[in-house]
Amino acid sequence: MKIYKYKDNVDTDVIIPARYLNSFDAKELASHAMVDIDPTFASTVEKGDIIVAGQNFGCGSSREHAPLCLKTAGVKCVIAKSFARIFYRNSINIGFPIMECEEAADKIEKGDEVEVDFSTGVITNKTKNETYQSQPFPEFLQKMIDADGLVNYVNSKK
Repeated sequence: MKIYKYKDNVDTDVIIPARYLNSFDAKELASHAMVDIDPTFASTVEKGDIIVAGQNFGCGSSREHAPLCLKTAGVKCVIAKSFARIFYRNSINIGFPIMECEEAADKIEKGDEVEVDFSTGVITNKTKNETYQSQPFPEFLQKMIDADGLVNYVNSKK
């Protein structure tokens, strides 16, 4: 598990640049994730890695491709000081967990070993022996994430 650390205002055009949006293949999109801000991201990210960022992560256009490419690339979750509302909603809709926690975003560094408990909102920095408290998702949103998104959740209720 690796930590990728970014600053404030990482917009959707940086997460997945518009020039790659001619594909609907999630794996193809993931192969270009973060290319304009971190050219090595797509080739080094592994399942379970975590992105930590500053304020307003996911600002910009409302493209659902942004959280989708991160999820498909293997990112476990994004921990940030705050999220653009449309990125937040798109993430939940596709079953991609995100956590708002200013203290964690400030203190977690590249190279730290971090665990997250989505049910309690506790983020544990094992490297620094610290814990940070994020707001846990309400039960119904956690069920949507566990079902891998809104569509799967609704279909499971039929």
